[in-house]
Amino acid sequence: MKTRVPYPALAILVLILLVGNGAVLAYALAPAKAPQLTVSFLNVGQGDAIFIEGPTGIEMLIDGGKDRSVIRELPLIMGPLDRSIDIVVATHPDADHIGGLPDVLKLYHVSHILESGRIADTSFVDRLNDAEEKERGVTHDFAREGMRIHLGGGAYADVLHPEDNVAKLPDTNDASIVMRLVYGETEFMLTGDAPMWVEDRLVKEYGEKLESDVLKAGHHGSKTSTGDIFLEAVNPDVVVISAGKDNSYGHPNEGVLENIRESGASVVSTIIEGTITFVSDGITAKRK
Repeated sequence: MKTRVPYPALAILVLILLVGNGAVLAYALAPAKAPQLTVSFLNVGQGDAIFIEGPTGIEMLIDGGKDRSVIRELPLIMGPLDRSIDIVVATHPDADHIGGLPDVLKLYHVSHILESGRIADTSFVDRLNDAEEKERGVTHDFAREGMRIHLGGGAYADVLHPEDNVAKLPDTNDASIVMRLVYGETEFMLTGDAPMWVEDRLVKEYGEKLESDVLKAGHHGSKTSTGDIFLEAVNPDVVVISAGKDNSYGHPNEGVLENIRESGASVVSTIIEGTITFVSDGITAKRK
């Protein structure tokens, strides 16, 4: 004897099947997502942490702030299930740039670590070194001028600083890794805490080739960075300040902010806006 499905139940079943098939069809007909580069300046307080996802999904984290704040921010950008980062860059061994990286290495599988090679005797460096030793399968290298990091889909980051004289540099900021991130016709200038003498060297060597749509102000907007000569050469549309609210250093410096505005660039700050994300389709870079 066959069991008959009651009419209301049958109607509901048909409706579910139609809705399900419609969802599958809509997914199949949805246009493929255009390749894009995403650059997020994370809200980590008084420090730097920049998360980059290339057009093909390659992920790079530049610095990790001073504490576990980076662990709070990364899942919001990457998603909670993504537990791997292809490249981690430590621009220089100051606490507000590497303090959170040991926790990143504990919670995420990292394939490559890139650093300046500048030696510093601090507990934060010791923690980072211990974390690196425990990370299996990681490759380690030193960033040097002329190195190019490929991020897939034609996106890449060129290392502009430091040169081979890292051991002779008197201050950790002097050895900051400076990179110019490029995707199509869009560019991001990422400077760590590089001081003005480094900026001036770059202008002398590269000139108008430094031009970029977005500039991360050096040293959190300190008066020691983002000099007029460099600002003119980079000629950004937007300058990003990565700093903490009511920080004891007085970052960003009012004179620096005034110079940026006089250059015609707009200023955005993690102090006011939290995490700041740009998306580039290779033609224009826009706030997300």
